[in-house]
Amino acid sequence: MKNHLFATGALLALGTNAASAHITLETRGAPVGSTYKAVLRVPHGCEGKATTAVRVQIPEGVIAVKPMPKPGWTLQTKKGKYEKPYQLYGETLTTGVKEVDWSGGNLPDEFYDEFVFRAWLAADLPAGQMLYVPVVQECGDATDRWIEIPAVGQDEDALENPAPGIKLLPKK
Repeated sequence: MKNHLFATGALLALGTNAASAHITLETRGAPVGSTYKAVLRVPHGCEGKATTAVRVQIPEGVIAVKPMPKPGWTLQTKKGKYEKPYQLYGETLTTGVKEVDWSGGNLPDEFYDEFVFRAWLAADLPAGQMLYVPVVQECGDATDRWIEIPAVGQDEDALENPAPGIKLLPKK
């Protein structure tokens, strides 16, 4: 009986963690004024359905974005004007990638995958703060929106659909 209760408790604990799993960034901290490789980890589908698209909104101050193609997925970027000009390697950048979309793939709910882009974290981003990267995960007619950003003083673990975040570290 004790083993049965232990096994039931262990399964419930695992089920709780699986249900609360969300898209996260592999590297959770990076210095401002440096290159950052964003590896978005997709641990499951939406409501048991396969993931068919991942859309990433690029926050202001994340510039020179270059996404990594994935075999079997269509990769598109949407470009736009930055809120202000940025200097990178002696050039002034005023426009760049504002959204990255991987679509047309098929990532079954029971599998895990990663979606990657490389970018530059502008030197004037506020070191010591979190920078959030909103992600929308589409699974046919179901959608998970990992877009919630905690209010000042709010614990991000309290959010139902938290956006993945990067802790901005001081420039090296």
